[in-house]
Amino acid sequence: MQTGPILAWFKSSYSGGEGGDCVEVAASPGAVHVRDSKDRTGPVLSFTADEWAAFVEFAARG
Repeated sequence: MQTGPILAWFKSSYSGGEGGDCVEVAASPGAVHVRDSKDRTGPVLSFTADEWAAFVEFAARG
């Protein structure tokens, strides 16, 4: 049963077609959601826009 908004999930364009370790991301008002692309019914992590921006900035620095 759907309990929240329907989210539009996106997988990175850098992800290969053969599977592997990928995440999917969806945005909603006030939050960014992340899930494992191999377990779409599994847990979802949710972050504020500021938290997500800080993570992306940190990841980009390597």
